[in-house]
Amino acid sequence: MSARVIVGAAIVRGGALLAQQRAYPPDVAGLWELPGGRVETGETEPEALRRECVEELGVEVLVGDRVGVDVPLRANLVLRVYAAELADPAAEPKPLEHKGLRWIRPDALDRVRWLPADLELLPHLRSLLAA
Repeated sequence: MSARVIVGAAIVRGGALLAQQRAYPPDVAGLWELPGGRVETGETEPEALRRECVEELGVEVLVGDRVGVDVPLRANLVLRVYAAELADPAAEPKPLEHKGLRWIRPDALDRVRWLPADLELLPHLRSLLAA
């Protein structure tokens, strides 16, 4: 049986990475993560990521290549991240389901209180921002 997938979007604009701050559940409220969510039955991973970005941020994204490796979240559940960019570069994402949003420059990645799974991806995110 293959693992269920949570997809994350590494959205880059102007050399900065978009992160969103969790509002709930209480044990992770205030921590930061990449936008994304579960791949639903019948969806491809890019389709799920596009849907999640509309639901969470109110913006359309263009999904690119994978970033990093699968990060195990728990038994039979992994986080898989893709590079993404805003379909409309002038669009402003909004925190529709989260406490806040911020664009993070490469030199500030280590100063953010990331969720543990996203923290594991920092070397890969740093490489993406350097490209």
